[in-house]
Amino acid sequence: MPELAEVEYYRQQWNSGLRSTIRAVRLHPEKRIFRGLNTDRLEKALPGSRLLKSEAHGKNMLFQFSNDIWLGLHLGLTGELRVEPKDFAPDKHDHLVLYQTTRALVFADSRQFGRVRFHRGPEPPDWWSDLPPGLTSRQFTAKRMQAFLERHRKLSLKPALLLQSGFPGLGNWMVDEILWRARLNPRSFGADLSGVELTSLWQNIRLVCRQAMKNVLTQGYSALPAGWLFHQRWNRKGRCPRDGQPLARATIGGRTTAWCPVCQVSSLVSTRGWV
Repeated sequence: MPELAEVEYYRQQWNSGLRSTIRAVRLHPEKRIFRGLNTDRLEKALPGSRLLKSEAHGKNMLFQFSNDIWLGLHLGLTGELRVEPKDFAPDKHDHLVLYQTTRALVFADSRQFGRVRFHRGPEPPDWWSDLPPGLTSRQFTAKRMQAFLERHRKLSLKPALLLQSGFPGLGNWMVDEILWRARLNPRSFGADLSGVELTSLWQNIRLVCRQAMKNVLTQGYSALPAGWLFHQRWNRKGRCPRDGQPLARATIGGRTTAWCPVCQVSSLVSTRGWV
């Protein structure tokens, strides 16, 4: 599933169409990505409008057009945005194509877990304005994070950090990286963390997000620092970059998880059970 940096990368692909007018729209109205949407309205409204700006927030993107038009996109598991030539012919997975004079802006999604949203009005839609604070913003405070974990105290840390309602943009590898850096076991519980552990968790969430945006966005995953867990977690024989111990692996919260059983030990795991 695309995470923070990948979403930002795809958003920037469509930025090549900024200030250009939409000449025509082609879409597959019966596809699941348009659930709850009046596709006729979208198809009639967009032609003649210009793409003015775009923004990414977690795993969501918002594209603003002239004529008070707003298009929201979520990539789901397999969605991607790309730019094709102006005479591009959509394939079966190219569910939304916006044609401009010199290019075509394409949203493709083979598994259709993504979503397209449409709004018309002078202000951004509520479904955008109501998103939780970005993880590198001033509004994402340690106190806010602690309160969210307390509200989800029945979840262990791994699935809790994957909840987009509290941690927009985090995905599987990023959560493993954050917990490893904070020396927290993925099966421990956020409501049980000490003040020092909560601070470390909050700091490392922001650090990993910033580094991912800086390195992955511009140079790809190989640009992540050599000492990160990322470079070992994909290898079945991977070892902890800190102490050299073999990584443990398990499915936690429905997601494959890697961690160091030596430096990510928590005495609270056995007292609360596993989730």
